[in-house]
Amino acid sequence: MALAAQLALALPASIPSPPPEFSKISIGPLTIHAYALCILAGILIALWLTNKRLTARGGNSDMLWDIAIWTIPFGIIGGRLYHVLITDPMYYFGIGEQQAHLAEIPQIWLGGLGIMGAVSLGALGAWIGCRKSGIRLSAFVDAAVPGLLLAQAAGRWGNWFNQELFGAPTTLPWGLEIDPSSYNFPAGLPADTLFHPTFLYESLWNILGAIVLIGLDKKFKLRRGALFCCYMIWYGIGRTFTESLRLDPAEIIAIGPLALRVHQWLAIGIVIAGVIALVFVLGKLRGQQADPFYLPGKEPAVLAAAAEATEATEATEATEATEATEATEAGKASKVGEAPASNAPQKTQARSTSEPDAEGN
Repeated sequence: MALAAQLALALPASIPSPPPEFSKISIGPLTIHAYALCILAGILIALWLTNKRLTARGGNSDMLWDIAIWTIPFGIIGGRLYHVLITDPMYYFGIGEQQAHLAEIPQIWLGGLGIMGAVSLGALGAWIGCRKSGIRLSAFVDAAVPGLLLAQAAGRWGNWFNQELFGAPTTLPWGLEIDPSSYNFPAGLPADTLFHPTFLYESLWNILGAIVLIGLDKKFKLRRGALFCCYMIWYGIGRTFTESLRLDPAEIIAIGPLALRVHQWLAIGIVIAGVIALVFVLGKLRGQQADPFYLPGKEPAVLAAAAEATEATEATEATEATEATEATEAGKASKVGEAPASNAPQKTQARSTSEPDAEGN
């Protein structure tokens, strides 16, 4: 008991937020924002883990980069569009007699990337990349979702640096401190108010989710998009909970007796869609043949055979072209050689005609 009491006293009574100057680093004319660094760290972690999982399934690093150059930009654009159009359109477009902030729409380093939009549009980019690299989208997303959860976990720490997206006031010992002078500090509350660290809740939930998904995959060999369905269920449950605590502006939609934030309704919809899709995949497709990794006609053996056939055709065409050229040159040479030979009898005939005349004279 005494040791527990000492540990309790040693632990901080709250989670401090970093000072505003920690949210960005200035190097000459260049300003690097901590939020952007957190997003970048998440992308690198996701690429690292996805590469390991994709390679284990028969892919390679080149395939991953071919897909990533489409997925990452699409995901960033989708995340920003979701935040601007769904989360806070009144702020950006000046709806309801507010001042518009159109210039802030492309300033993603200030915060504001909606993961639901990032995954939705990022999936389109992944589909394009998969078509170009020759692998199935389902195979890629099943390999990518544990890394995606880790990327989301890292990205949430950008909210900590920006002192944003925190939850309701709390007296819990892990309550989050927010600078009272911050734009995000709720008006009318005491300066020492602590808030639920929803960024931390979601970060830990996503880390745990990555571990759970990897464990499920090892045990059940989930394919055909089944692991992605599990991701939808896991993330949707966690997001539904954290959204119930958050204070940042969001549209409230009432359906029957329930009046929830728009993000909560979407998260619930993701859970329902994930359950339905998982039942379909496991019930309808699991009994079929093993899920192929490559698109039809894009298998390495097929591509190798096609390459060999192409090389053989090119070699045959080259040989035929060479033979045709040699035959043409030989024909020209024979014509040049025939011209003097045809004149020889004429000269002989002329000489034979002149000889009798000489003798007759």
